[in-house]
Amino acid sequence: MAFVAKQIRLIGILLLWVQITSAGAQESCTFLGEVETGSFYEDGDVVIGGLFPLHYSPVAFSPSYNSKPQPKLYKFFSSRALRWMQTMAFAVREINRRSDLLPQLKLGYHIRDSGDDVPVSLKGSLLLVNGQPESSSGGKAPERDRGLGCEAVRRAVSPVIIGDAASGVSMSLLRTLGSFQIPLVSYFASCSCLSNQREFPTFMRTMPSDAFQIRALARLVHYFGWTWVGVIGVESDYARFAIQLFIQESVLYGVCPAYVHFYPVVLSQQALAGLLDIIQGSSSKVILNFSGESELQSILREVRRRNVTGLQWLASEAWATAKSLWGEFGDLLNGTLGFAIRRAEGIPGLKDFLTTLTLQDTQDSAFLAEFWEETFDCRLNFSLNPHSHGGDYLDRKLCSGTENLQDIYSPYSDVTQLRVSYNVYKAVHLVANALHNMTYCEAGKGPFVNGTCGKPLDGKGWQLLHYMKQTHFSILGDEVSFDQNGDPIASYDLMNWQRGKDGSLQLVEVGFYDASLTAGHNLIINDLLIQWPVGRQYLAEWLPSGSQAARSVCSESCPPGSRVAQRKGEPVCCFDCISCAEGQISNETDSLDCVRCPDHMWPNSARDRCTLRAIQFLSYSEPMGIILCAVSVLGACISLSVLAVFYTYKETPIVRANNMELSFLLLLFLCICFLIGLLFIGEPSDWLCRIRYPAFGVSFALCISCLMAKTGVVLMAFRATLPGSDVMKWFGPAQQRGSVLLCTAIQGVICTIWLILNPPHAQHNITHLSATIIIECAMGSDVSFWCVLGYIGFLACICFLMAFLARKLPDNFNEAKFVTFSMLIFFAVWITFIPVYVSTAGKYTVAVHIFAILASSFGLLICIFVPKCYIIILKPEKNCKIFMMRK
Repeated sequence: MAFVAKQIRLIGILLLWVQITSAGAQESCTFLGEVETGSFYEDGDVVIGGLFPLHYSPVAFSPSYNSKPQPKLYKFFSSRALRWMQTMAFAVREINRRSDLLPQLKLGYHIRDSGDDVPVSLKGSLLLVNGQPESSSGGKAPERDRGLGCEAVRRAVSPVIIGDAASGVSMSLLRTLGSFQIPLVSYFASCSCLSNQREFPTFMRTMPSDAFQIRALARLVHYFGWTWVGVIGVESDYARFAIQLFIQESVLYGVCPAYVHFYPVVLSQQALAGLLDIIQGSSSKVILNFSGESELQSILREVRRRNVTGLQWLASEAWATAKSLWGEFGDLLNGTLGFAIRRAEGIPGLKDFLTTLTLQDTQDSAFLAEFWEETFDCRLNFSLNPHSHGGDYLDRKLCSGTENLQDIYSPYSDVTQLRVSYNVYKAVHLVANALHNMTYCEAGKGPFVNGTCGKPLDGKGWQLLHYMKQTHFSILGDEVSFDQNGDPIASYDLMNWQRGKDGSLQLVEVGFYDASLTAGHNLIINDLLIQWPVGRQYLAEWLPSGSQAARSVCSESCPPGSRVAQRKGEPVCCFDCISCAEGQISNETDSLDCVRCPDHMWPNSARDRCTLRAIQFLSYSEPMGIILCAVSVLGACISLSVLAVFYTYKETPIVRANNMELSFLLLLFLCICFLIGLLFIGEPSDWLCRIRYPAFGVSFALCISCLMAKTGVVLMAFRATLPGSDVMKWFGPAQQRGSVLLCTAIQGVICTIWLILNPPHAQHNITHLSATIIIECAMGSDVSFWCVLGYIGFLACICFLMAFLARKLPDNFNEAKFVTFSMLIFFAVWITFIPVYVSTAGKYTVAVHIFAILASSFGLLICIFVPKCYIIILKPEKNCKIFMMRK
């Protein structure tokens, strides 16, 4: 195809060169080629050229290269394109009737069929710009029309061409005609590549650039949550540039192509099978297609043959309003969405111009004759129908002449969707307004050298192009202007293909996209008007939408509380969802990262928001705190009760024999030890932590010191009975009090150093329990704490050793066995305390500490004082000197 196009392009350039160089050498010009009859022609002072794809899908053939190839045959005839042709003719005639626009010039037109094919379009464009005249009859040119003079040929030259519809065809035309600065104004070529003024400086269009349509399509798929979209397109520059732009734009919205596939213009069964295998093998339910309606027909037939259902089609503007597809494929295309160029509310007089066509009019044009035959399925004797009909054409009945366009539906006469037709209408008015401005240019104020103006009758395309790019005009209430690239301001209607109650196609406008509006406001969609492929079968305007948009995602969205984990080697739309790590949350869908909660907060169970952490400490209001508080108070009360008993019976032998003063001190400090447990209950604070541990250390040091002094006095008392022993003078009351104070003072020094260097303090522990803040007392210095505890243990060891040495003293005076037993309990409690204390945290650590204090205190109280209270209260007869002196 490309080789043929290059050959035709070279031939065209050669023809132009021959025309230019031979004009001066010959007295008269002679048209050397064949006279073409397939066109609409009306003479004028300026003849505007036009190219339209009246036929498409050429029948494949293999040239023999032995004879001149015959004209191509085509599979399809486009009544829609014929309407575009007639719209151009109508616009030219309408302008010629106006007195305010080009009153001194008459416009003509020369409209040809491009066949939606590069070689045919190039040939037609060269015929237009070379000025080949039409035969006067519109049929086959008689011999008198051959060899017309130079003047006739010049008058038929087209300085500007309106066409073509396809972007790829337009690019080929521009590469040929651009060298001669002949402007091309397209009404349907949307490829963004054509906006490159360096490559295509003579191009303008009334069709918005694909760059805007692609942005609209990317916004559309994002709006409905379609992140997994199949993208297909015909092998053409239009589709390649459009798909490339769509992939780039869709990335901004997190949309991925499930597949990208290009198929040839002429689809073989093998190409169709390959395409359908890709569609069926993908999980995507949304397909975006960039092609014309002719290529799509073959695809839809194969879709039906394979019974592929549930597809959501997205249409490019090339087929977004192609009603000709509905008759055969309405069941497959129901629910299709696509952006179409803005529709004109109506072009006054166009409907009548189109529908007044009669059988008599078909004799003047091969195009109209073919249209008549295809629309009414009949045959005209004089027709030169280039369709590939097979054997059924001759079997058609002859046209009767009673056929009426009012009695049958045809895209030709359908003016309800004037979109491309409106672009053609605007293109003609663009040329007319540029010619008008050129005509009324004042000498000396023109845009060219020395202020000169262009001359409309000279047919210089580059001059006309300059005026066209500067033209702004109003038409049917719309302002028409162009940017520096020759592109109009983009505006699209979002169309939804819906089945009416009678089964016909209803193109319902369900939204719009306006590129002139700010981002975020340029796409408006009315969801309630949309009919989806699966849902309501008939259009019912009074009902809300009864169906939902298709789901088309590679991976389901990650809910709040999780994050996206990209799958290696797969598109960004394919991912796994991973729950946020401990201490982290995500409160958005498809979050890329989880955020750590502040220190005072923790994620809820769903990990989608942070909540305040629970505060934990051993409080007076919880059962464990209440029990420990009650036991502490009970122990203190028992100690005071025993003290009261001892004070009441202080004159009795059992009290006096057991060192009354030290017993009173021991009971008092035991009471304090019980009450020390209360300092460990409640919310810790810095001052409470600084009191708690020193008070614990000093009080226990006092208790053990008193007990050690009592045991030492008993031991020394019996040692003093030995002959010549004066040891008791060193263990009098003063020495006993001094020993207690000395032992306690050492503990006081340790605690003082602790408080000065690194005192205990309250801290919030957030590491041990994830969702809980433990308010606890930090030791400040662990060494100091264990020194305090170790010193208490040291005193207890000395006390135990002294009690062990006094084990053989007389029983009635000897409490050594009770001291020994109490120390064993003390050791058992505190040795057990150490591993339990280290292995627990929070309020349970505090509870263990209180339990150790209470257990050891109760051990001392019960082992030492309960036996004496038993004798004092229950066995008073034993509380006498005689009993105490008994061996």
